[in-house]
Amino acid sequence: MSNSELRSDIWVQALLRTAQTQGAAGFVVRRGDDTAGAVLVKVAQLNGTARLLVPARNGTGERVYLDLTGKTAGPDEPSIDTYLSKRASQDQDVWIVEIEDKLGRSFLVERVE
Repeated sequence: MSNSELRSDIWVQALLRTAQTQGAAGFVVRRGDDTAGAVLVKVAQLNGTARLLVPARNGTGERVYLDLTGKTAGPDEPSIDTYLSKRASQDQDVWIVEIEDKLGRSFLVERVE
Protein backbone atom coordinates (compact mmCIF):
# COMPACT_ATOMS: atom_id res chain seq x y z
CA MET A 1 0.00 0.00 0.00
CA SER A 2 1.48 3.34 -0.98
CA ASN A 3 0.08 6.78 -0.25
CA SER A 4 1.15 7.87 -3.75
CA GLU A 5 -1.00 5.17 -5.36
CA LEU A 6 -4.16 5.38 -3.26
CA ARG A 7 -6.61 8.16 -2.54
CA SER A 8 -5.83 9.76 0.81
CA ASP A 9 -9.20 8.81 2.33
CA ILE A 10 -8.75 5.13 1.46
CA TRP A 11 -5.14 5.11 2.67
CA VAL A 12 -6.18 6.65 6.01
CA GLN A 13 -8.95 4.10 6.51
CA ALA A 14 -6.48 1.27 5.85
CA LEU A 15 -4.00 2.72 8.36
CA LEU A 16 -6.70 3.08 11.02
CA ARG A 17 -7.99 -0.44 10.48
CA THR A 18 -4.45 -1.84 10.70
CA ALA A 19 -3.84 -0.02 13.99
CA GLN A 20 -7.15 -1.18 15.43
CA THR A 21 -6.58 -4.83 14.48
CA GLN A 22 -3.23 -4.67 16.31
CA GLY A 23 -4.80 -3.36 19.52
CA ALA A 24 -4.10 0.35 19.11
CA ALA A 25 -6.54 3.22 18.66
CA GLY A 26 -6.53 5.47 15.64
CA PHE A 27 -8.43 8.66 14.90
CA VAL A 28 -8.81 11.22 12.15
CA VAL A 29 -8.09 14.51 13.90
CA ARG A 30 -8.43 16.54 10.71
CA ARG A 31 -9.87 15.44 7.41
CA GLY A 32 -8.09 16.82 4.38
CA ASP A 33 -8.56 16.45 0.64
CA ASP A 34 -9.99 13.00 -0.14
CA THR A 35 -7.87 12.38 -3.20
CA ALA A 36 -4.45 13.92 -2.66
CA GLY A 37 -4.11 15.45 0.81
CA ALA A 38 -0.85 14.79 2.63
CA VAL A 39 -1.31 12.60 5.73
CA LEU A 40 0.58 13.65 8.86
CA VAL A 41 0.74 10.97 11.54
CA LYS A 42 1.04 11.63 15.26
CA VAL A 43 1.89 8.55 17.32
CA ALA A 44 0.94 9.17 20.96
CA GLN A 45 2.45 6.79 23.50
CA LEU A 46 -0.09 7.70 26.21
CA ASN A 47 2.62 8.92 28.58
CA GLY A 48 2.89 12.54 27.39
CA THR A 49 5.32 11.77 24.58
CA ALA A 50 4.62 11.37 20.90
CA ARG A 51 6.25 11.05 17.50
CA LEU A 52 5.52 13.18 14.43
CA LEU A 53 5.75 11.46 11.05
CA VAL A 54 5.32 13.39 7.79
CA PRO A 55 5.33 12.17 4.18
CA ALA A 56 8.19 12.93 1.83
CA ARG A 57 9.98 11.50 -1.20
CA ASN A 58 13.50 10.14 -0.99
CA GLY A 59 16.17 10.56 -3.66
CA THR A 60 14.69 7.82 -5.84
CA GLY A 61 11.14 9.16 -5.65
CA GLU A 62 9.95 6.53 -3.17
CA ARG A 63 7.34 7.61 -0.60
CA VAL A 64 8.83 7.61 2.90
CA TYR A 65 7.81 9.14 6.20
CA LEU A 66 10.22 11.46 8.01
CA ASP A 67 10.31 11.34 11.79
CA LEU A 68 10.42 15.00 12.85
CA THR A 69 10.30 14.19 16.54
CA GLY A 70 12.75 16.38 18.42
CA LYS A 71 13.67 18.25 15.25
CA THR A 72 10.65 20.28 14.18
CA ALA A 73 8.37 19.37 17.07
CA GLY A 74 8.19 17.15 20.10
CA PRO A 75 8.79 14.79 21.71
CA ASP A 76 6.11 16.16 24.02
CA GLU A 77 2.53 16.05 22.75
CA PRO A 78 1.76 19.77 23.20
CA SER A 79 4.60 20.87 20.91
CA ILE A 80 3.57 18.32 18.28
CA ASP A 81 -0.05 19.51 18.54
CA THR A 82 1.13 23.11 18.08
CA TYR A 83 3.08 22.14 14.96
CA LEU A 84 0.08 20.22 13.56
CA SER A 85 -2.27 23.12 14.21
CA LYS A 86 0.07 25.54 12.46
CA ARG A 87 0.52 23.16 9.52
CA ALA A 88 -3.27 22.67 9.18
CA SER A 89 -3.80 26.44 9.07
CA GLN A 90 -1.31 26.68 6.20
CA ASP A 91 -2.56 23.70 4.17
CA GLN A 92 -6.31 23.12 3.88
CA ASP A 93 -5.75 19.75 2.14
CA VAL A 94 -3.68 18.13 4.91
CA TRP A 95 -4.93 15.19 6.97
CA ILE A 96 -3.94 14.67 10.60
CA VAL A 97 -4.17 11.14 11.95
CA GLU A 98 -3.44 10.20 15.56
CA ILE A 99 -2.43 6.70 16.54
CA GLU A 100 -2.52 5.92 20.25
CA ASP A 101 -0.21 3.04 21.08
CA LYS A 102 1.80 2.49 24.26
CA LEU A 103 4.49 0.75 22.20
CA GLY A 104 4.83 3.72 19.83
CA ARG A 105 4.02 1.76 16.68
CA SER A 106 3.00 3.81 13.64
CA PHE A 107 1.61 0.93 11.54
CA LEU A 108 2.97 2.60 8.39
CA VAL A 109 4.08 0.30 5.63
CA GLU A 110 6.22 3.06 4.17
CA ARG A 111 9.76 3.33 5.48
CA VAL A 112 10.28 5.80 8.34
CA GLU A 113 13.51 7.78 8.21
